[in-house]
Parts: sequence; C-alpha cells; structure tokens
Amino acid sequence: MSLKVSLITATYNSAKTFEMCMNSVLSQTYSNIEYIIIDGNSHDGTIALIKSKADIYGNMHWVSENDEGIYDALNKGISKATGDIIGFVHSDDYLASNVVVENIVHVFNTYQVDGVYGNLHYVNFNNANQIVRNWRSRPFEKKLLNRGWMPAHPTLFLKKDVYKQQGNFNLEYKIAADYDFILRIFQNTNYKFQYLPETIVKMRVGGASNRSLKNIIEKTKEDFRAARSNGLRIPFKVILQKNLVKIPQWFKK
Repeated sequence: MSLKVSLITATYNSAKTFEMCMNSVLSQTYSNIEYIIIDGNSHDGTIALIKSKADIYGNMHWVSENDEGIYDALNKGISKATGDIIGFVHSDDYLASNVVVENIVHVFNTYQVDGVYGNLHYVNFNNANQIVRNWRSRPFEKKLLNRGWMPAHPTLFLKKDVYKQQGNFNLEYKIAADYDFILRIFQNTNYKFQYLPETIVKMRVGGASNRSLKNIIEKTKEDFRAARSNGLRIPFKVILQKNLVKIPQWFKK
C-alpha cells in the first residue's frame, strides 16, 4: 500500500498567490495525497478560492478560524493530518514540479528514512519565473549544525511519527520556530535523513522572516535563542555562519 502524504498550507489573506499554490498541490502525479488548509479567517477572497477547489477535489480539507500565527496554524494542520508523511506548502509558495511528491515518496521507500529534504528557489514575488536566490542544500552531517547549516524548511518532509515523538512547533518563537524544530530533530541520532538533489519548492521573497529590518533583527535574536537552547557550541558563531553561508546563494542561480 502506498504511503499517504499530508500537505499542509497555512494561509491568511493570500488571494493574490494562493491559487498557484493550490494548483501545484492538486496537480501532483502522486495520487495518495490529502491537502489540509488552515486559514486564519481571511477576508480578501482567499476563502472563495478554497471553496472553488474544494468543490472539485475530494482530498481537500480546510478550516477558517482565528489563530496565533503561522506556527499555530501549522500545528493545527499537523494535528489534523492522517498521512504517513507530512510536508508544508506555504500560501505564497508552490511545488516546483508536478512530480515532486512522487520523487519524495520514492526516496522514503528506497532509503527507509525519517525525513527527506531538497533544494529551494527564492523567486520574485510578482514574477515567479525570476530566480532571486538559489538555496542548494547538501547531504546531512551532524557537525554541519554547528556551522550554521540547516535544510530549507519548506523542502523538509517528515514521517508523522517524528512529530508524535518530538512535539510540534514551539509557539514561544514567532519567526524561528522552524529552526528550533530542525535543531531538535536533526540532533537526534535516532533519525535518518536523505537529501534529494532537486528543487522542491519555489518560494516568493517577502516572507515573515525577511519582510523588514525589524523582522530580520527579531529572527536573528530568536535564532540565537534556538541555537543556545538546543546546545550548539558558541551560538553567536553559529548564527553568524548561518547568515554568511546565504551570501553565495544570491549569485549561484
């Protein structure tokens, strides 16, 4: 029996970009997918878009209600997920091709791992064909965490059992809960991860972590707190390296 994949989107007032996001999920060649949408009580036409797709696709499940931010919404999605594998597709983003999920499931089946991750393209918000930054990842080694390395979180697909064992996103973090979660699971030697060397997600620039100077400063503070609380050596150096390794990504497109 094929592995069931739960794809989760948290959205709020995303009518401008959300249809492209949904289409990238609903056009996947892999058939055993449930699509879960957690909307934050949008009032811009997002809900109408969701309803228009839900009337056609029986594998969509959605709710619209107030939440405490993106990580709270993602936690809600995780709690509703019934799949063997969980992945996220944020409302401004989209899957890079219609075979992405099929390829990811193939890696899970081939290597019997707990998580799969790949590459990510940041693209222009208004022109998704224009690559702004190329986040090319690499095979995991635990020592990389102390050098500021992390996989691109939107490309990370995990067995649901990982969430059952490790818990969900820590809502004390407003911007860096994904980094905290990645450090928790990637330091756990009981888990195996496999790098898939292909672009999995196209992500529009302008997300919560890089929308303004204030947000960048806040994210840096939260990254430092996450690195320290998860026991990384010399957290200040880790976060400095974490930001420095991003520089070449702007030039290697």
